[in-house]
Amino acid sequence: MKYPLQLTRKILAASPQLYVTDADGNPVLYVKQKLFKLKEHVEVFTDNTKEKKLCEIKANKVIDWSAAYNFSNAEGNQFGGVRRKGLRSLWRAHYEIYPNDATQPAEFTVREESVLIRFLDSFFSGLPIIGIFAGYFTNPSYIITDCDGNAVMRLKKKPALWEGKFSIESLTEIDSQQQIRILVALLMMTLLEQHRG
Repeated sequence: MKYPLQLTRKILAASPQLYVTDADGNPVLYVKQKLFKLKEHVEVFTDNTKEKKLCEIKANKVIDWSAAYNFSNAEGNQFGGVRRKGLRSLWRAHYEIYPNDATQPAEFTVREESVLIRFLDSFFSGLPIIGIFAGYFTNPSYIITDCDGNAVMRLKKKPALWEGKFSIESLTEIDSQQQIRILVALLMMTLLEQHRG
């Protein structure tokens, strides 16, 4: 994949949609979330034609603050997942990416880089009229680190009013399976954090 990748979230669509393109504008991933599901089930495709399904993301629990979301490929084999760290995510978003199932230790960690930005975003988003523009001025960024604390990727929100725009940077070399696991985890995290512009 040619980095940086661009992630776009359609805010005004009937159901949440995510598009990921590479640095040349070629489609990499596409998600259209189904509405009114008690237990999250998200399908990830290689583009918006939905001809080739890359994987599925399924929650292990019905609506839960600390649910785990398991990834399985088109053949149904599980290849990892992501779990939100409930209480830690109150102050800033905190997720763990695991290699096979939720009982295994985390392979990567995703953390919001600034508590101040999270506070300002939450504060201004709740204000009438001003809240509409909060997504343009308060732009969180998330750092993805391996189990040794080395930064491997960064997701940064870009200023935008009518859609969510993010840039995904690769900070070091990792294998393709790990890249896919991180990207699918970032898609799920973006869906879970979508109330934040």
